[in-house]
Amino acid sequence: MPVAAERPETPNAIHTDLGAIFVSLELSRSKWLITSLSPGGGEKMSKHAVAAGDVAGMLARFAELNRKAQARTGRCYPIIAIQEAGLDGFWIHRVLRAEGIESHVVDPASIATSRRRRRAKTDKIDGEALVRALLAYKRGEPRVCAMLQVPTP
Repeated sequence: MPVAAERPETPNAIHTDLGAIFVSLELSRSKWLITSLSPGGGEKMSKHAVAAGDVAGMLARFAELNRKAQARTGRCYPIIAIQEAGLDGFWIHRVLRAEGIESHVVDPASIATSRRRRRAKTDKIDGEALVRALLAYKRGEPRVCAMLQVPTP
């Protein structure tokens, strides 16, 4: 008679130890949507908006994300950011790098989307997709997206 293996009390499909705070920036002319996934916060992504061009507000939000992650886990984490090339991508990338934040600029056409039906296009959905693409890119998954080389000023 076959013996069934014991199952854990709480099913864990995938255990993720993030090791960083992953942030996506959805940039528009009126506001910037910051979507983040932090260690110790479960699998839920948080979303916050700052006024477009408010670099100090964006950096303050990053500091708050780091403070909350440190309070939950007792560790300080680096921030890794991603934004699409376009309206503001390159100068924000340079500001983030100057602040010591790892930043990536992605070609928006390179992120895979479902072709079965028309896709809803909102900043909320795009922000989550960008964070997932960044996670896959940092895991080393091939062909998940195309990161751009940022030109010099």
